[in-house]
Amino acid sequence: MVEETAEAATRSNRRKVREGLVVSDAMDQTVIVAVVERVRHPRYGKTVQRTKRLYVHDAESAAKLGDRVRVIETRPLSKLKRWRLVEITERAR
Repeated sequence: MVEETAEAATRSNRRKVREGLVVSDAMDQTVIVAVVERVRHPRYGKTVQRTKRLYVHDAESAAKLGDRVRVIETRPLSKLKRWRLVEITERAR
């Protein structure tokens, strides 16, 4: 049993990390972050941008509108929140 816990502790972290822009901070302890993903079109090969809006848990309400932030995947915190704020990489001007 000791070996199992040691393996779990050394296992690599598989949580997704994303970086995006805060587009809404109207809620309490929650911000909405727009993450832009650039993918190549399967048939035509053109690069297209896809935007995802992630509901992010911000316990201290530190992130403000326009901030660039880094978020990490976590357990479900509410109906829509599955991400947690890691750090604010750049403040809005």
